[in-house]
Amino acid sequence: MPQRPSRLSLIARPAKLLLLMPLLAFTSAAGAAELAAPGLMPWPQQVSAQHGRLSVPASLRIEVEGADLSAAMKGWHRRLALQTGGTAPAGMVPSALVIRIQVAQDGPHIPTVAMDESYQLSVNADGVALRANSRFGAMRGMETLLQLLQPDAAGHGTLPLLQIQDAPRFRWRGLLLDSVRHFLPLEDIKRQLDGMAAAKLNVFHWHLSDDQGWRYGSLVWPRLQELASDGLFYSPAQMRDVVAYAAQRGIRVLPELGFPGHASALAVAYPDLISAAGPFRMQRQWGVHLPTLDPSKPAVYEFLDRLIGELVEIFPDQYLHIGGDEVDPTQWLASPDIRAYMATHALPDAKALQAHFNQKLEKILARHGRRMVGWDEIFHPALPRSIMVQSWRGQDSLAITLQQGYPGILSTGLYLDQPHSSAFHYRNEPLPIALDAHEQLADGERAQTWAFRMPRLKGPAVSGSFSLIQDRSGSWRGFIDFNGRARRPLRAIEWRGSDRLSFTLDTWMGEFTPSFKLTDTELTGYVLIGNVRYLTNGERMDGMPEGLAAMQVDALQAQNLWGGEAALWTENVNAQILDLKLWPRTFAVAERLWSPQKLRDEADMYRRLAAVDAWSSVSVGLQQHQQAARLMAQLAGSTQISPLQIFAEAVEAGQYYARQHTKFLKGNYDQFERLDRFADALPPESAVVRAMDAAVSRLLADSGDTAATACLADILSRWQGNAAALNALIAARPDLANLAPVAADLAELVDLGLGLLQQLTRQRPLSASQTVAAPALFERAAQLRDEVVIRAVYPLERLFNGLAASD
Repeated sequence: MPQRPSRLSLIARPAKLLLLMPLLAFTSAAGAAELAAPGLMPWPQQVSAQHGRLSVPASLRIEVEGADLSAAMKGWHRRLALQTGGTAPAGMVPSALVIRIQVAQDGPHIPTVAMDESYQLSVNADGVALRANSRFGAMRGMETLLQLLQPDAAGHGTLPLLQIQDAPRFRWRGLLLDSVRHFLPLEDIKRQLDGMAAAKLNVFHWHLSDDQGWRYGSLVWPRLQELASDGLFYSPAQMRDVVAYAAQRGIRVLPELGFPGHASALAVAYPDLISAAGPFRMQRQWGVHLPTLDPSKPAVYEFLDRLIGELVEIFPDQYLHIGGDEVDPTQWLASPDIRAYMATHALPDAKALQAHFNQKLEKILARHGRRMVGWDEIFHPALPRSIMVQSWRGQDSLAITLQQGYPGILSTGLYLDQPHSSAFHYRNEPLPIALDAHEQLADGERAQTWAFRMPRLKGPAVSGSFSLIQDRSGSWRGFIDFNGRARRPLRAIEWRGSDRLSFTLDTWMGEFTPSFKLTDTELTGYVLIGNVRYLTNGERMDGMPEGLAAMQVDALQAQNLWGGEAALWTENVNAQILDLKLWPRTFAVAERLWSPQKLRDEADMYRRLAAVDAWSSVSVGLQQHQQAARLMAQLAGSTQISPLQIFAEAVEAGQYYARQHTKFLKGNYDQFERLDRFADALPPESAVVRAMDAAVSRLLADSGDTAATACLADILSRWQGNAAALNALIAARPDLANLAPVAADLAELVDLGLGLLQQLTRQRPLSASQTVAAPALFERAAQLRDEVVIRAVYPLERLFNGLAASD
């Protein structure tokens, strides 16, 4: 029964704001790109601002009508005190400023997929008014208000005068945390739930079983945790605690137990349920393994029925995730009993057998009042349209799901264990979109097509072809056809001379940026996937291929897209670096799922992301900066970590799966691999190198831009001044020894960069020795070493190429 609505008050006594963010003046505008706003993220649907700010007095009262939000109010009060440097008062005092929260209907206290998260926020001279249809809308609105609280020039708290009307674009905005590969303690999970609430995410997808462990503590099947968890699992009481903690923040908890594959841990506990004879052992290696549930055994379905009956008593959400991905059919096809079962039930292949298994499992779920969620592989027309498909294979696969009337969510391009840039995730539109490049030749246009092959460190090579079309004005457009994937348009096609080509596009691997040399018949060079080079070769083709058309969805089918989920798989992540890998990037993902589709300004996104990064460390208690500093202190053997922090400005951890594949080639891709390298202490991208990129772009457009020159000179001089201390630290610490050649190459790059700036300022041409030595340095310095790359190579290479072109 809902609790009786109450009228509650809490007092906050702001003293002095500690949050170090720039003061940003409000002007009338309709969106983030036009409004010099504080670091709101996600950006609201509608913002109407006025000039001026509301001063926050020495005391602040929060009043709530229509709902019992006492638990949430305690958290808001604590955070107001954190943001303002005040302390939590014990009593009530009169206040000149009141935050009035009005909830239309208290409703259920358990969040659901249909919950109303809309709100209206008004800040004017009379105070603050927040109106919402539900408690969950009020929670979302308070997060916005907490982000709006800013210091004025005197350090006093202020709020901008504005009106906000807001509601999420998508109903399903999730984050997957993998508690299997590396176990995550409850306090770390709860901190991420705080971050999710701050980012207005509403689904915590909890990955609880896999080949490497079973983390769900079962009372009906206790051997699961006794034999297959290494003693690291969550009891029913602990899981209920997480569900309650999440619900208080408007977050649903979606448990995932994977069936029928990824069953190595399950096989250790209950080998009779598996498709082949044991014995089985815990898997310590990462990857996909053979053990698979036997769909022909009635005992399997009895096991699942009792397990799900227990699950639903702990997790109240309507949906339950059954995994269903990466099923290796080797054991099925090798079993005479299973092959006979397939023949009896007219199941022609392993895909049909998995669909048959899922049909039976779906009926078990339905009996327990639950709906099935699974990865792409569960999609099959034999299953009802009440299931939900989560796509890790991309928009092409997702589009097929949506076209067939099944609800779907996207995770491709949102894997946060891959250290991609926030901009890459931000550009990742969940809705499948048709190709926007004109594919047909018009009169007077010329085309060329090239086949390419890009070997990877692990797995098959990536291959396909791309076509370039030059129109009569000399402008270029183009598209790429990866083998087996839909055609995609090229961006930023650029020629350097007559034979050097680059372009870019976003792919399932990350940002894909080739640097090719073309002869009459051959292609050589490399592709930059994120920040790692992959050597590539190819040849010219005759004519243009047909290609696979990009899958399109109409307006009705688009309604089946319910949203998306970021995912953090933990092969390369443990609790000590959890926040560092998630935040603040997850705010960029959250904005893509909450805010208007047209919001695309990456520069403004980064401006606001920097503000929310600082805010979330103070107000929310996220530990991305603490974790980086702690690991650097461990590496340095001292709290004197500035040499490593400055070094970190120039380098990044290898992106895409470069680090995972490197570990695999060295035989270290397992649970025993250390996660305390310098690469582990790095954020996903370097903000300083991004600033260098912007400064180089300005210089290439205007060589007289003194501010851009000063920006680059300051950065390079700081790195130059850090070299001696860095080299001494590397020499003294064995764990840093592998970074010595990286530091040496950075020092050479710095000298080159400072020399290039002098030549640009004095308008002197490149020397003959520079034209030979610089490309060799760029190639050497761009290598992946000790799982890091010198990201600063690329703005300096652009500057060099720009000077070379002007000579």
